[in-house]
Amino acid sequence: MKNGLRTTSPTVRLRPAREADPAGLHNSGDPAHVVLPRVLDPRASVAVDANTPELWGCRSGIVVGPGAGDNAGAALGLGARPGDVVVSIGTSGTVYAVSADPVADAQGTVAGFADAAGAHLPLVATLNAARVLDAVARLLGVDHDGLAELALAAQPGADGLVLHPYFEGERTPNLPDATATLTGLTLASTTRENLARAAVEGMLCGLADGLDSITGLGVPAERILLIGGAARSAAVGPVAAQVFGVPVVIPKPGEYVALGAAAQAAWALGDARPEWPVETWAEHPADARPVIREQYAAQG
Repeated sequence: MKNGLRTTSPTVRLRPAREADPAGLHNSGDPAHVVLPRVLDPRASVAVDANTPELWGCRSGIVVGPGAGDNAGAALGLGARPGDVVVSIGTSGTVYAVSADPVADAQGTVAGFADAAGAHLPLVATLNAARVLDAVARLLGVDHDGLAELALAAQPGADGLVLHPYFEGERTPNLPDATATLTGLTLASTTRENLARAAVEGMLCGLADGLDSITGLGVPAERILLIGGAARSAAVGPVAAQVFGVPVVIPKPGEYVALGAAAQAAWALGDARPEWPVETWAEHPADARPVIREQYAAQG
């Protein structure tokens, strides 16, 4: 989605045309008065002048770039390239990968967005993300640091305790009326540590299922760039490396959508995409623990 336009390759679909006259003085329906918005190449820009009526309201001489949505902006701000997968864990969760080639998901799980650098950005979104940790931390009477400490004290797989965290229903998979379920309860597995661990694993398994849908379309996943509020949890990073089975890099917390907008502005004024360093906050090597996803799938 760019500037309110949905773009697919190779066809560009434009939203309904709007009148070029902002004062409405010539709102006659005459095609001569209609201006279609332009879709700029990621490397392109345009200056506001008499030849850009669709930009009326901007001061003459201002240089305007192509724009981007929030996820595309974050990918640009992070310097993401093909092979990188961004996992953002906030109120909701998103998984998106930079792909050199367009993808089309006949199942409708993966949305085929454009990125802000001339590539593609297949994306999956989930409803249940950081609030899963909020809910379980509240239940256990701890803060987020306490929840992480408990989770890290348990073994991968939480002794068979599995949380499917559909507290708000779910959009991926499409289960709007679903509720959360906790399975695998035994006298041995019912501990505070295992419940904390099951919350972190369940949240991440839902995102990993989304990534499977993306990689199933031929998109590579060589490393995870983990961002969002929940990425700051001491437990989420190492458990993510166990769930996703690829290296996990946690950039220093920052406003990466805004940084992407700044990079796009610099690109519009220059000749090349900026190569700005992104400081790393933490890194976790790949540490695949198949039991986590196997039991999550078995109890689904």
